Amino acid sequence: MLFPKQVEIIDVSPRDGLQNEPVQVTTEEKKKLILRLQKMGVKRIEATSFVHPKVVPQMADAIEIIQFCHEIEMNFIVLTPNLIALEKAIDFKVPQIAVFVGASETFNMRNIKRTIDESLSECTKIFQKAKENAIFIRAYVSMSFNCPFEGNICFEKVCYVVDHFVANGADEVVIGDTNGQANPRIVYDRFKALKERHPYVVFVAHFHDTNGFAFANIIAALQAGIDKFDSSLAGLGGCPFSPGATGNVSTNGVVQLLEDMNIQTGIEIGAMKDATILTKKMINKLEGRG
Repeated sequence: MLFPKQVEIIDVSPRDGLQNEPVQVTTEEKKKLILRLQKMGVKRIEATSFVHPKVVPQMADAIEIIQFCHEIEMNFIVLTPNLIALEKAIDFKVPQIAVFVGASETFNMRNIKRTIDESLSECTKIFQKAKENAIFIRAYVSMSFNCPFEGNICFEKVCYVVDHFVANGADEVVIGDTNGQANPRIVYDRFKALKERHPYVVFVAHFHDTNGFAFANIIAALQAGIDKFDSSLAGLGGCPFSPGATGNVSTNGVVQLLEDMNIQTGIEIGAMKDATILTKKMINKLEGRG
């Protein structure tokens, strides 16, 4: 078995991890979370999103979080679902943006109330303007393996979105197992085929652990040549528009697995364990569980 010598871990807990929490997380607690991630050695995080507070109330403090990331010199990503959001990102000097388009038509309509083609058309405009402002573009393909509404997603549907992202200059493409139903065989086959189709594209794996397969899927992705992974401290997360989906694969679990396999992550294990305990306590306290 062939494994890379090192892997990048992109922690998404401040945005993807917290967006689905039923109790409002204070801005100060979010800042503490980000500082923990920085102390651990995480080099890049998904910090927040410019979405309407009525849709995702947890992200209402996006500007303050962005300013804090600048202050502590943390490299960060902000979800910008439309041109209005991109304008805000430009105004506040966001270094990296993210867009999402589902490989499932039904999910895309439920998630952002647009068809896939409408979303891709918007992305073309977002990408062009982002490039004019030297902003790094991260492009997610949601529901890349299975969808709670449409079932198994064929490779051709994933390629339809990926091909558009690549043609328009995405800096990296994230393949998301949004509802956590992928298995190691399809993960390996799909990533291998995508890399053969687009050999110079940077692909990132984004797994949720609904079925408990996420760590096996990471091994499969590594074998297919993937060396960048999204994860979330303490396994926080879940998609509000994907029924039954649980949290993201945990940063602590991923790092421990990789380090035990002599794959470098740049994460300090002791600081990570402390950060995990404190983050679990924070969420339990907010939700009244002790």
